[in-house]
Amino acid sequence: METSVSLFITAFLAATILPVASEAAVVAALTLSREPWGWILMAASLGNIMGACVNWGLGRLASNATYAGWLPVSKTALEKAQNWYLKWGRAALLLSWAPIVGDAITVAAGALKEPLPTFLALVAIAKTGRYLALAFAVSSF
Repeated sequence: METSVSLFITAFLAATILPVASEAAVVAALTLSREPWGWILMAASLGNIMGACVNWGLGRLASNATYAGWLPVSKTALEKAQNWYLKWGRAALLLSWAPIVGDAITVAAGALKEPLPTFLALVAIAKTGRYLALAFAVSSF
């Protein structure tokens, strides 16, 4: 249980705009922890999905000129992410697992007012899929 809580926190922080990586923590937990893999993957996935929701909320705030100035998202970065999101559409959320660009995509989705249920579904597929792929890779070695 202790490992799952730590993973949840690490994965949550990794999904926000903070420079934290969760993959190494997940691999370590899968190889060293006595917790069931299902718990490990669920904790990491839920934490990462909830962190992406924070980004979505920041994007919603950044789209409002009243709040945009105090958010840790520059206007230029937000515009680039929005243009990329507009080009690829909501399917871009399937890349929300990717380092650096994934955070920008989730912020852009909020700024462009992507409905939360659609956002959650696509982000859950992407982020859970990434951890399942990691688990598969770990079990193959």
